[in-house]
Amino acid sequence: MGNGGEAEVRRERTRAKRVTEGLTVAVASVLSFCLLVGPAVVFGATAWQLVTDDTATAFSRFLAPVIFLALAALPLILARVVFRSGRRKGRERLTAAVPAVLTLLGGSVVPFAALSLIFVYAD
Repeated sequence: MGNGGEAEVRRERTRAKRVTEGLTVAVASVLSFCLLVGPAVVFGATAWQLVTDDTATAFSRFLAPVIFLALAALPLILARVVFRSGRRKGRERLTAAVPAVLTLLGGSVVPFAALSLIFVYAD
């Protein structure tokens, strides 16, 4: 009788842990993608303007979109690396996703901060 109750409590704790991890992944994913939308739109529009501008040099036509793309894609690449590292350690998919999505959230701050600095110091 004692073992049955103990197993039931252990199962409930596992479910509660999974729910907490799921909520962490969902909330951090939404926040990180919200942080990435602004810089992606602004950097994309700026890159398009540089590519189609007649006075832009060939170097700036190539380099500016590459830098903007790297700034927008870097958080996604870092999150994938962290997720795969967690899966290689034998963690469950959801357990491995928590550090990955927190990395995504932290990495999303960088392009957002870059965009904020551009707006603050632009003439």
